[in-house]
Amino acid sequence: MFSVKELVESGRLTSVPVNYIFNNTESDLHCMLPQPETVPVIDFSLLTSHDPDQRSKTIAQLRYACLEWGFFMVINHGVSEMLRDEMIRETESFFNLSGEDKREYAGTKLFDPIRCGTSFNPKVDKTLLWRDYLKIHVHPHFNAPTKPSGFSKVLREYCQKTREVAIELLKGISASLGLDPSYINEKMRVESSKSHQLLVANMYPPCPQPELAMGLPPHSDHGFLTILMQNGIDGLQVMHKGKWISIKPLPNSFLVNTGDHMEILTNGKYKSVLHRAVVNNMAARLSIGTAPGPPLDTVVRPATELVADGVDPAYLGRKPTRLADSPHLQRNCLVYEVARLVSDE
Repeated sequence: MFSVKELVESGRLTSVPVNYIFNNTESDLHCMLPQPETVPVIDFSLLTSHDPDQRSKTIAQLRYACLEWGFFMVINHGVSEMLRDEMIRETESFFNLSGEDKREYAGTKLFDPIRCGTSFNPKVDKTLLWRDYLKIHVHPHFNAPTKPSGFSKVLREYCQKTREVAIELLKGISASLGLDPSYINEKMRVESSKSHQLLVANMYPPCPQPELAMGLPPHSDHGFLTILMQNGIDGLQVMHKGKWISIKPLPNSFLVNTGDHMEILTNGKYKSVLHRAVVNNMAARLSIGTAPGPPLDTVVRPATELVADGVDPAYLGRKPTRLADSPHLQRNCLVYEVARLVSDE
C-alpha cells in the first residue's frame, strides 16, 4: 500500500496487519499520568507587548515552560482562525486526492522539495507506522503541490505567519536565557534569506485496534522549535517526569516543543522533549507542524555565554553521520550539521 488511508478505505481491513503492530504499545499504558497536568500556556500578545512588565512576566513563564516541560501552548498568536481552518481543509483535501495524484510526489530523497508517503521508510521499517505524510520544504525556496488548486496560496501565507511567530518566540527564549533577545535569530541566521523551513503534515486514519498500532513512536524533533496545530482530534502525547501526558489543546492555540538544536545551543539547559502520536478508532487525525530554522550549512554549538568558565561544554564528540543514527539526541555531540537534522517526523 502507498498509504494507510488507502488500506483503511479498501474495505478489507478488520484488524491491524501484523507488520503494523508495536509490541510495547499496550504495556505503555501504565506510564500514563492518571490525570493530565496543566501544560504551560504562553500568551503571545503579552510576549510581544510594549509593556515591559507584561513582557518580563511572560518571558519568565516561557523560561519555566522550557526548563520544566520543553513544551507549551501559545494563545493570542495573531494567526487568524480563518487561515488555520483553510490550512486544515486544504491539507485534508491533499490527502483526499487520488493515489495517482499523490504518487507524483513520492520522492525518495530527504531534500526532495515535496515528499508524500507513509510510515517512515516502508522499504526498511520492520514495523510500519499508522500514518501518511506530506513534507514540503517551504523556505528559502517555496514549494507547493499543484493540487488542490487553492493549496499553494494558503500554504504560503500560513508558513509566513508561523515563521513570524517562531521568530518572536525565539526572541523571548533568548531573553529567558539572559541573552540579548536577538541572540538566537542572529547567531543562527533564522531571519536570513537562506534560512530553512520545513512543513510536515501527518494524517492518522482511524485504526481498528489503536492499542496495537502507533502513529509516531517516541522521538524528539531536530530543530529549535516545532509549531504544531491539529484538526481537533487528539493524539499527541508528551513525556513529562517519566510519564506520558495526553495533550488537549486550547481552542485556536498552537502547540510548541523545543528540539535538539535548542538543547545543544543552551548547553542542555532547555531539553529536547520526547513526544509521540497515538491513534484512535473513531476519526482521522491531522497534524501540521512547521519548523523554521537556520540555513542548512549552519553548525549548532553550545552558546559560549551559557558554558561556565572552566567547565567543558555538555556536547563533545563526533558529528552524527546519518539521521538514522540518532532517533533521539546523542548526548555527547558538540557540533550538529543542520543539513543532517532536518526533521523527518
